[in-house]
Amino acid sequence: MMRLHLHLLSDSTGETLETIAKAALAQYDDVDTIRHFWPMVRSEAHLQRILHEIAQNPGLVLFTLVNTETRRTLEEQCRALGLPAVAPLDAVTDALSALLGQTAKARPGRQHMLDAAYFARVDAIQYTIAHDDGIAPEDWEEADIVLAGVSRSSKTPTSIYLANRGYKTANIPIVIEVPPPPALFGLKRPLVVGLTTSTERLVQVRRNRLLSLNQAPETAYVDQESVAREVAYARRLFTDNGWPVIDVTRRSIEETAAAIIALCQERRAGA
Repeated sequence: MMRLHLHLLSDSTGETLETIAKAALAQYDDVDTIRHFWPMVRSEAHLQRILHEIAQNPGLVLFTLVNTETRRTLEEQCRALGLPAVAPLDAVTDALSALLGQTAKARPGRQHMLDAAYFARVDAIQYTIAHDDGIAPEDWEEADIVLAGVSRSSKTPTSIYLANRGYKTANIPIVIEVPPPPALFGLKRPLVVGLTTSTERLVQVRRNRLLSLNQAPETAYVDQESVAREVAYARRLFTDNGWPVIDVTRRSIEETAAAIIALCQERRAGA
């Protein structure tokens, strides 16, 4: 396995840089990555301390620094050390400047300003937490999205991910013995999406869940035939009500959320 020292320098929180690095590294196998994370780099003295660490642990340097002098020092020192230093946002910023006819504002962390979108995201997170697992159906009309699915079909983690993207999301478990509340069938504003998965995958996930809780792993909750009936019941419910369905069997939470967001955008475009 190859070892890589990865130095991430940002004059803000570094969230953007971490996301870029994670996406790029996902394309490579058998790499032991040692991350050195340096947020809020806004002074020459701070940078010099970091450069000493970089020299001690040479590797790839990724940075998002808007201060001209700070980034020039970093680039010069990396060249002297023979290390690559990459500013991943430069190409995007240059293209925007050319198209817009404007010079980019050199303001560290400007994307984290407390604007309307920030407060909308906080509001979405609060709403989603308060409407997990079928809670408060009387408020579902306020939601942007309502997810329905059998137990352990990734409803809650998908809801939280969507909330972090600014979508108020409620979710409800579909249980054969307990019909959904009537409020679910009269919703106008929210997009109702059904989540489904394969019986085999659902049994595996549920069995692992029971084992993690030190509960008996052989119950109706993980019985193959019982689970198959649950999945079939949920699918019929989705079809009868004309709700879009997403199979999460081989999807990550991010992929499922992206598919749901695309459905929302299509719905808005057709409104």
